[in-house]
Amino acid sequence: MCGFVGIIGVERASAALSMALQALQHRGQDACGMGTVEKGRFHVHKDLGLVVNVFSDQTLAQLRGSAGIGHTRYPTVGAGVREDAQPFYTRRPGVLMAHNGNVTNLDALETYLLSRGIHVQSQCDVEPILLVFAEALSDRRATGHTADDVVFAVREVFRLVRGAYSCAAILEVDGEETLVAFRDPHGIRPGSYGTSESGGWMACSESVAMDALGFDRVADLPVGSVVIMRPGQAAQVVSVQPEKPMPCVFERIYFARPDSLMEDGRVNAVRWALGKRLGEEWARRGLEADVVVPVPDTSRTSAQAMAEVLGLPYREGFIKNRYSGRTFIMPDAASRQAAHRLKLNPIPEIFEGKRVILVDDSVVRGTTVRRLASLARATNPAAVHLAVYSPPVRHPCYYGIDMPSKKELVAAKVPENEWPEAFGVDSVTFLSLDGLRETMGRPVCMACFDGDYTVPVSTGEVAAIVADRRGEG
Repeated sequence: MCGFVGIIGVERASAALSMALQALQHRGQDACGMGTVEKGRFHVHKDLGLVVNVFSDQTLAQLRGSAGIGHTRYPTVGAGVREDAQPFYTRRPGVLMAHNGNVTNLDALETYLLSRGIHVQSQCDVEPILLVFAEALSDRRATGHTADDVVFAVREVFRLVRGAYSCAAILEVDGEETLVAFRDPHGIRPGSYGTSESGGWMACSESVAMDALGFDRVADLPVGSVVIMRPGQAAQVVSVQPEKPMPCVFERIYFARPDSLMEDGRVNAVRWALGKRLGEEWARRGLEADVVVPVPDTSRTSAQAMAEVLGLPYREGFIKNRYSGRTFIMPDAASRQAAHRLKLNPIPEIFEGKRVILVDDSVVRGTTVRRLASLARATNPAAVHLAVYSPPVRHPCYYGIDMPSKKELVAAKVPENEWPEAFGVDSVTFLSLDGLRETMGRPVCMACFDGDYTVPVSTGEVAAIVADRRGEG
């Protein structure tokens, strides 16, 4: 999971990109990068770390130009090294690109590119997307590429690249610097685009990046389509290969910011609806409680909705260390475990002597919930109940979420009747699959919950993905 921003038609692209990337910092803390274009020349800087640490005023001043691409990375492919940070660019033809998502057929793509005499140098899966795109442009003509050439190149990407991806690129089209954005045929990963009063354009992972710069959101990137944007001109939207839209439901549950707008409306509203349904399902179990406490920060909205349904007080029971990262997206178990010790501290008066419902967004590895239960138990509550506003994660995700192996998924390896003991709580209530489907009210990719993969992944592709995450690839 990552965050990308493409921007064109602003006075100083690097400064704008820096602000937009900070709005998307929640999507990746491992590395970040930025590339700008000035009279056909690319200026690129990328490194490990957070946006505010990687880009100094001096660095931003060296990234000249009114168009550029920015990226913040959480690696699901590769080892999380500086060389794999985005964006990437090619000199022939000149294209700068970044993406959010996960390519599942990397080996097949590398074989195809080698047959064309092209070598992939990194472990970042945007590079083969970029190379397929650039090669398709070169097949049409060496230079002077047109909008029709871009559509042809995106069609080739859709034909050859499997998985989930939303991409933004800067290149010269019809003699002008142009921002190009496209989204995979099912639209699994999010993306939106918008414009400014001065005629600039932006494409990004989440609408909050546009909010930070005063851009007006136009729409989500259409699935299986390409959007071609030039300063002061209307955007050109071309449908290339649209399939049944299947946006990732985990974006709504956990990853996206609550103030982001997506196809199904404000993320905050979706989380409220999920919490309301969870409260209804919890009530049907006949359990009793005194107070509802969220696991900060993602679960607050759903916990408030659940408390309202149950007629119980909502209380903040944990204080979060604001300087602790999101443990789910940390690269290894040791980092996650250390961060948990710093991340949350309970307020004893909220828990002592009470039957408490802890509301969380999801349970993946089980590390967080066990730690939380332990913290809560230390305050002498009468009971600790766990309520989760998503179903049990029983299946790996191959589309950009870091859960590639069943061995990591606690709900897949621990029997349901043993969950309370395994998590250290008195009861466990997950939102039902039907509850999730009915609340969403539209088809979504929920393969991590139901095992129904939007884009089929072969046994060989699965083995390669798992090996890469183990550092064996």
